[in-house]
Amino acid sequence: MAEFGVIGHKGRMGQAIADAIDEAGHIFRVGVDMGGDPAPIIGQCDVVVDFSSPAALKHNLKAACSAGIPILVGTTGLEEEHFVALADASEKIPVLQTGNTSLGVNLLQHLVQEAAAKLGTDWDIEILEMHHRMKVDAPSGTAKLLGEAAAEARGVKLSDAMDSGRHGQTGARREGAIGFATLRGGTVAGEHSVIFAGNEERLTLSHSAENRTIFARGAVRGGAWLIGKPAGRYSMKDVLGL
Repeated sequence: MAEFGVIGHKGRMGQAIADAIDEAGHIFRVGVDMGGDPAPIIGQCDVVVDFSSPAALKHNLKAACSAGIPILVGTTGLEEEHFVALADASEKIPVLQTGNTSLGVNLLQHLVQEAAAKLGTDWDIEILEMHHRMKVDAPSGTAKLLGEAAAEARGVKLSDAMDSGRHGQTGARREGAIGFATLRGGTVAGEHSVIFAGNEERLTLSHSAENRTIFARGAVRGGAWLIGKPAGRYSMKDVLGL
């Protein structure tokens, strides 16, 4: 049984995590509202889960490091400066950062990496994602997670291969590109498909999220797994033993 702290606990995801903590038999010890200061209370728990905002990440990491407790970060829309801060924090405490805490999505990431490695560069890769109308970042953190898996398998950087701005007369598809298409609308929790298009055949690997409970359950499982680990950078693949 672990005691959890949740940053951003009043948001929709934070509330789902609180419910998942109770469902898993753990204790929801403390919650910090979006933009609130976690420093005074963060030391009351065994692990902290952060689903707040990119703007708050550095402060939240500093608080976790000061308290010496592990942190799982599920906040999306991160930039390079945030990844630098995550790397710095991981030298002091266990840090698990992921664009998606769903166990199914992280297994999908593993399958995408395997497929990209086996099929080779003569198969084109396109990633299609759809989310609810309120989502503010695009492509989604999950789509980027899948793209990074494909790029790693090919030995390239996603930033060099990524193509997400097609419009008008774009010309032929760039060789080696990893394409992204983004859809927004309704109340869709999350739909992701990775299409491998070869000559006269296609392979599609996909995942459908019916509600955010799956992400909350994965976050709780990942947070509990993180307790007692040495300082370092971890992923959901480590939680799954992949």
